[in-house]
Amino acid sequence: MKYLVTGGAGFFGGILIPHLLATGARVVSIDRQPHWFEHPALTTVQGDIRDSATVEQIFAAGDITGVVHAAAVLAHGKRDPDLWSSNVEGTRRVAASAAAHGVRRFVFISSNCLWAHNFGRPVSELDEPSPIELYGKSKHEGEKLLVQEFGSSLDVTMIRTPTIIDEGRLGLLAILFDFINDGNTVWTVGGGANRYQFVYAQDLAEACLLSLRSDSIGIFNVGSDDVPTLGDAYRYVIAAAGSRSKVKSLPKGPAITMMKLASALKVSPLGPYHYRMIAEDFVFDTTKIKAELSWKPSLTNGEMLWRAYMHYVSNLDEIRSRTDVSAHRQATHMGPAIRLLKWLS
Repeated sequence: MKYLVTGGAGFFGGILIPHLLATGARVVSIDRQPHWFEHPALTTVQGDIRDSATVEQIFAAGDITGVVHAAAVLAHGKRDPDLWSSNVEGTRRVAASAAAHGVRRFVFISSNCLWAHNFGRPVSELDEPSPIELYGKSKHEGEKLLVQEFGSSLDVTMIRTPTIIDEGRLGLLAILFDFINDGNTVWTVGGGANRYQFVYAQDLAEACLLSLRSDSIGIFNVGSDDVPTLGDAYRYVIAAAGSRSKVKSLPKGPAITMMKLASALKVSPLGPYHYRMIAEDFVFDTTKIKAELSWKPSLTNGEMLWRAYMHYVSNLDEIRSRTDVSAHRQATHMGPAIRLLKWLS
């Protein structure tokens, strides 16, 4: 097997590629960022998936048997002019080249950002997406174009994921880890009793491999089992770390109002998706992928967060010096609003 992975230099790409290589497959990776690992069976391309010549050259080299399209530009509360063109037109470019070269297996990494409200129950593959911000809308558009434009020429599997966690995952999580490491109060909203699902990156990588090997196509949800409250997940990490941090809660209404104001004033990295979901339940129903692909999660939310936290504190100096890495492999800046909250905590 020879697989193309887009976004291979990112956080998840750096976990998925070794997972595929361990099966004896060859892998080609494309990413705008420089790759940070090597392997004899890995070919790396530093380039943009919107560049038709670069993408065409990869497929023209031959032997690609499947694609995992994981590349995406994130929002993190700011408007990135590349986000829509990369996430939508880039998806169309990769899919078109795959179809032109007869590569049918196509796995698309989608997101729970397709929604920003509480269903009051686990979300199924049949629930209609209703994204509210640009990143979620771009993922929804990517799903739609794969079905509408390439449904007859590609065997598309879309894997909808909650937040992906493992060693090396940073982004907004680095703010939480910084609070715990320094012993500050960790704040939840509305009591911290909401249940918000994660997925272990190794489990997601296995879902991708199973999808590449399976005849099943369509939409699959992934995520952890036995999802605890967000407050309990934080307490798990605090206890394991021996931190003096405590979990406390802010009133939901005033907290969300202040988060919206901070976002509007550009003094916080949190955007509309985050302040809508921070006090809500969100859990995917994973019955379908368990039944059709025999997939199952292996870690709990607390165990995932603990692994990511330990990697953060063990590599803090190196993390702070990073440049030219993907958004999930660098720590998101707190911004003045969260820095003030930390100082007060």
